[in-house]
Amino acid sequence: MGDKITRPAKSADLLRAEFLKDALHRGTPSLSQSADPAATSSAPTLASDSLEVQRAYLEQLVECAPEATSILDEQYRIMRVNGEFTRMFGFLAEEALGRRIDSLIVPPDRNSETRWIGEVLNQGQKVTLETKRQRRDGTLVDVFISSAPIVVGGNRVAAYVLYRDISEQKRAESLSSALYRIAEKTSSAEDLQQFYAAIHAIVGELMYARNFYIALYDPLTQLLSFPYFVDEEDPTPAPKKLGRGLTEYVLRTGEPLLCTPDVFDQLVKRGEVELIGAPSLDWLGVPLKAGNNTFGVLVLQSYTDNVRFRDKDKEILTFVSQQLASAVEHKRNEQALRRSEARYRSLVQSAVYGIYRSSLEGKFLDVNPALIAMLGYSSPEDVLGLDPKRDVFLDPGEQARLMQEFRRGARLDNIEVRWKRKDGNPITVRLSGRAVSSPEETDGVLEIIAEDVTERRVLEDQFRQAQKMEAVGRLAGGVAHDFNNLLMVISGYTEVLLEYTTRDNPLYPKIAAIQQAADRATTLTRQLLAFSRKQLLELKVVEVNAIVRDMERLLRPLIGENIELSTRLATDLGRTRADAGQIEQVIMNLVVNAKDAMPSGGKITIQTANVSLTDDLRREYSYIQPGPYVMLSITDTGHGMDKETQSRIFEPFFTTKEKGKGTGLGLSTVYGIIKQSGGYVFAQSELQRGTTFRIYLPRVEETTEPLGSAPASQSATGGSETVLLVEDEESVRQLVRETLEAKGYKVLEADHGEAALRIASSHQGPIDMLITDVVMPGMSGRELSKQLCASHPQTRVLFLSGYTEDAIVHQGVLEPGTTFLQKPFTLQMLSRKVREVLRSQRK
Repeated sequence: MGDKITRPAKSADLLRAEFLKDALHRGTPSLSQSADPAATSSAPTLASDSLEVQRAYLEQLVECAPEATSILDEQYRIMRVNGEFTRMFGFLAEEALGRRIDSLIVPPDRNSETRWIGEVLNQGQKVTLETKRQRRDGTLVDVFISSAPIVVGGNRVAAYVLYRDISEQKRAESLSSALYRIAEKTSSAEDLQQFYAAIHAIVGELMYARNFYIALYDPLTQLLSFPYFVDEEDPTPAPKKLGRGLTEYVLRTGEPLLCTPDVFDQLVKRGEVELIGAPSLDWLGVPLKAGNNTFGVLVLQSYTDNVRFRDKDKEILTFVSQQLASAVEHKRNEQALRRSEARYRSLVQSAVYGIYRSSLEGKFLDVNPALIAMLGYSSPEDVLGLDPKRDVFLDPGEQARLMQEFRRGARLDNIEVRWKRKDGNPITVRLSGRAVSSPEETDGVLEIIAEDVTERRVLEDQFRQAQKMEAVGRLAGGVAHDFNNLLMVISGYTEVLLEYTTRDNPLYPKIAAIQQAADRATTLTRQLLAFSRKQLLELKVVEVNAIVRDMERLLRPLIGENIELSTRLATDLGRTRADAGQIEQVIMNLVVNAKDAMPSGGKITIQTANVSLTDDLRREYSYIQPGPYVMLSITDTGHGMDKETQSRIFEPFFTTKEKGKGTGLGLSTVYGIIKQSGGYVFAQSELQRGTTFRIYLPRVEETTEPLGSAPASQSATGGSETVLLVEDEESVRQLVRETLEAKGYKVLEADHGEAALRIASSHQGPIDMLITDVVMPGMSGRELSKQLCASHPQTRVLFLSGYTEDAIVHQGVLEPGTTFLQKPFTLQMLSRKVREVLRSQRK
């Protein structure tokens, strides 16, 4: 109801007058005379009043009705509406009169409902129902309709329809239902994402929620995250520090905010906020609070004039957020508890130590995988069914004494006991634990950590044995040193004798035999010193290639016919200072190891190369001295090694061979020789993918005496071509870029494949060469080269790889024949390789 009664236009008055006049002539029920004559004569009646008075009564009755009222003719055309109808639906009387009611306020999807109402009215019945009707601006309103026919003389001459706005009632019902469903989803949703999606759907039933997100602030990380984000314009933001957005404003103030464009401009002028993301028309945000602490924000946005938020929406969303905040906090705590339980269970399940719970009688109640493996069983059920006194402890009396100590409430640490595995083999186990009690287990239980120290005790025995061997080695070294002095005299004089003795002299063969014995003694001395790893190396400038070629003839019959031996020797290999005999021993040990790793046959590759170890490698191996080195690698296609085995291969007496087939000294001898030569040895291996041993010996510039010097390498020239450099390691990328630019090349650089493709697409001009790492985060070097060469077919490609060529082919990273440069490399090598690849373009 408004503050005044709207008087309809004159045309509407005439229509209503004709309708009322016709109704009075027919004698409507509401205007019929009383049956009591006395009552008629004693008091004024409506019938005795003039037509104008009666019409005034009806006018006031209709106009002052609290419901929106419409009177329809037989064709459902509007004959009369009141002021409440105009207020509710937005149509003035002159706009409504004469129009069919279904074309004016009935939504298109409810035409069948209108036909049903007409059928009921035609039968003379009254209709009441809850439905929706459409305002002039297109919005819908929830209404309660009451309609009935107006019958005169047994004929339906018109109908009235009353509309009561029940939007608030419906909103209250929806809100109540929403709160109930939020509470229900709190307990039924399996995870937070499912819960957030359910909340989004519930809010969408209350108001426009196409653009909806939840933002949560973590005070520990000081990051604002968006665990649920649905928006027409913006993607889900990454977690970020607090800024000056509207979300952060609500987070700071803890108050709801309906931000229209005018409100936003005022906040910007005051420096409270700044635009983040796509600008919305209306932005509605309400805080999520736990007590007085605001931990998040619930936000709705509208980008269209057809949807504008009102204060009523803010009130509803604020009411919902109170229930939602409690639910979110509950779900977050619940999820945090599950994560905590999962973490602790994961710690127990992943622990390398055995962890178990048992009764005070020793019966296993719960065991982790490490304990199951320690005892040699395959499932928890197998272990839980054991009788520890009979099936686990070697000495039942030891178990009884242990349980007695626990019952006294003592905490036991590092108590060593003897257990037995499923196969009967004894193991030494160190136990630490205590007795605990809980409401669920009133009798008390034991929580114990069990560490298998059998191997440690064996290693201690081995260490003591190694100490003995060290003493033997020292003795052997001393004996060998003196023996070498004797051999020098023998060998020296034997040479003199051979020089002054002619071959036809009867004594010549005897002197030659002495010389051969001396040589064999010298070899024996070297082996003795190598065994002790205390040898005095005879360091000379040698060519590793020459040593490999000499060894190749000896190795082929050693490895057998089912193993292929190939060499890939660098033609410009530098020289190193080493003991040739010891390098031969290293090669022999590694080749024998490779042969043993391929019982069914395979391939052994010996490769040499010049490399430069840079500071990059020091990040992994801090003891490395950077500089130029000669690299010798031996690769096999055998069964390979896991990480644990690789970590121990250089330990004395460690072997993976069967008992009696290996001493465990082969690789430790290699390590000792290379270390004493000032070099390094590294192993790279994967199970079923073979093994590569790389040996780095410091490179020297002196020439070799017996074998001659290697040819000097040509100095590398530069160029002016354009090179696209892709390398994810910044320091390497910078080093290569500076080297190439110093040679005159134009360098475009990127740190990953996607960035390189963007640079290539925006570059004006040719890209003559792509230099890319093989393995990078995201797109690999091979995929990058394939995509780039599709759009730049003239581009030549040079791959940078830390693997040998055969290893790359074996792992399927590069195709055979692909040009590559092995890391680490010298800058001179890089310059020559770039020039070589670019020169091949012109051929």
